[in-house]
Amino acid sequence: MNTILTNLTIKVNEKIYVKNPETSPLGKKIIEHGIILIDEIGFDNFTFKKLGEKIGSNESSIYRYFENKHKLLVYLSSWYWSWMEYKLLFATTNITDPFEKLNKAITIVTEKVTDDTDTEHINEAILNKIIIAEFTKTFQTKEIDQENKEGFFLIYKRVINQIVAIVNEVNPSYPFAKSLVSTIVEGSLHQHFLKEHLKTITDCNESITTTQFYLNLIKNVLR
Repeated sequence: MNTILTNLTIKVNEKIYVKNPETSPLGKKIIEHGIILIDEIGFDNFTFKKLGEKIGSNESSIYRYFENKHKLLVYLSSWYWSWMEYKLLFATTNITDPFEKLNKAITIVTEKVTDDTDTEHINEAILNKIIIAEFTKTFQTKEIDQENKEGFFLIYKRVINQIVAIVNEVNPSYPFAKSLVSTIVEGSLHQHFLKEHLKTITDCNESITTTQFYLNLIKNVLR
């Protein structure tokens, strides 16, 4: 699958950026070190000035790629979910049994992410940590409805609905497929957060994974 992913270009809604960062060495540097810096200091403390200092570039040069740091976070989130969409597609394409396909899909969106070395300037393991900690900040804003209309969250919704379609294969009579899947995808991020920071209010730990919890959930809900 990694070979196939290497030959694919992950596309992000062009309205999110001023200039596509994938088209230049500086743009890729902004993405690579933006991920590292957000992980190090958190999104609230992150600024383009700090990023410029880290990469040895003027703050103004970053604004040539992104209007503001919110758009950068939306870009990173869109890239992540597009990467996840490709993983889902190629992991489930040749599986005919619906429940096996669903188990595979749930595993992909809930498991601990490791870095894909085929994407040199993006460390998916670190990006996953940002998604766990910061993803809700991309849409819990006053601009959510307008940004949704402009398609900022289209890729994320496609991931959700791709799994919803599999749930409908497993149990066509289950009436809450969309709510179930969106709860699993967002809930898994929350469980990973709790496992790292608030361990006393989750059963997930080093021996019980987030994936095991959600596989058990769908088995009981959809049986």
